[in-house]
Amino acid sequence: MIRVEATGLCRSDWHGWMGHDPGIRLPHVPGHELAGTVEAVGSDVVNWRPGDRVTVPFVCACGRCEFCAKGAQQVCEQQTQPGFTHWGSFAEYVSIENAAVNLVAVPEGMRSSTAASLGCRFATAFRAVVTQGQVGPGDWVAVYGCGGVGLSAVMIAVACGASVVAVEVSPQALALARRLGAVRCVEASSVSGAAEDAVIEATGGGAHVSLDALGSPQTCAASIKCLRRHGRHIQVGLLPSAATDPRLPMERVIAYELALLGSHGMAAHAYPPMMRMIDAGLLRPDQLVTAIIGLPQAPAALVAMGATPSAGVTVIEPHRPADAASGG
Repeated sequence: MIRVEATGLCRSDWHGWMGHDPGIRLPHVPGHELAGTVEAVGSDVVNWRPGDRVTVPFVCACGRCEFCAKGAQQVCEQQTQPGFTHWGSFAEYVSIENAAVNLVAVPEGMRSSTAASLGCRFATAFRAVVTQGQVGPGDWVAVYGCGGVGLSAVMIAVACGASVVAVEVSPQALALARRLGAVRCVEASSVSGAAEDAVIEATGGGAHVSLDALGSPQTCAASIKCLRRHGRHIQVGLLPSAATDPRLPMERVIAYELALLGSHGMAAHAYPPMMRMIDAGLLRPDQLVTAIIGLPQAPAALVAMGATPSAGVTVIEPHRPADAASGG
């Protein structure tokens, strides 16, 4: 049982609220991106005790299935997800199963508002860029969608030595992407092909790696079309069934020998390299937090995600007084 000190307001929560996850049953409490303090442990828990500061991957693994045995807990066959499979962290307390494989220690001195993003957006972006994308010095990386996960991907790709092109509809989000190191910012247009053409021009022939961090048929296809030969497309953003299956440019995939990869969170045991980069100051997830609100403000903020382009990450602090919202 974790006393929630901070929990992120994520677009995945919005998808759940919109009914895009058929597994959710009402009444329900969302929230999957959390940090807090262990309040109590079950009798089988041996490595964690009350008072420990922790975060958790949004994919909580069973630790026993075939994929957990391979170290791929992020695709566990029996996974649970707070805020989706059971009540989540838009609350004062949340329960997490299988603590041995799912808890991650929060370093001393790291604010809970920063640590909360490590459970979903930042860790998801880290694995997408570093493990799935294999981004390195000299690469061109395109990021479609500069919400929390997209801005995280911008920061991480820059830290890996890549040059980043950010594609977004929100000028405010693009301005933040530029401050995080994007060398070119493309304001997405409704004109078909405009965004991928701009990326191809900016990168001198196409990106080596492109991420769809938003999740729409349009951004998915554009991410593929902006790649150069032997490029890698990473799908991070969820594609809700209501949007219909995207038509993928498979003729380009074949002709250019492109790789299409999914990326689904990051296992708890894989956190140390990311934590080392944060400790060294190479990554600054705290810079992505642009607003901190209390639990009473969460419903309105969740509703607003569907209509108002975001710039940065909003964090909920359940124990914050109702009138103490801040700018991060």
